[in-house]
Amino acid sequence: RTATVWKTLSPFWGEEYEVQLQPGFHSISIYVMDEDALSRDDIIGKVCITRDMLAEHPKGYSGWMSLSKVDPDEEVQGEIHLRVEVLGSQGSRRLRCSVLEAR
Repeated sequence: RTATVWKTLSPFWGEEYEVQLQPGFHSISIYVMDEDALSRDDIIGKVCITRDMLAEHPKGYSGWMSLSKVDPDEEVQGEIHLRVEVLGSQGSRRLRCSVLEAR
């Protein structure tokens, strides 16, 4: 979970995470949330990084990805700017995902 960026519609994080990829993984989801001080945090939407996407971009991917719905009854608007890199060899692959911005 990243730090909360308060009082802006164009937050900047610059946080980086590394995840060990299991050989049979299908996708990794990143959830964008709205932190509420007095009630439960709301999930705004999510992006999925799929095995196929990584195969299409073997040197990595950097760009804006649109948020998709988590709750079918909610409208979703927004994008998240990610930089994704696959590190290591087939036997020990890691995914480095840098969360740069959101809007």
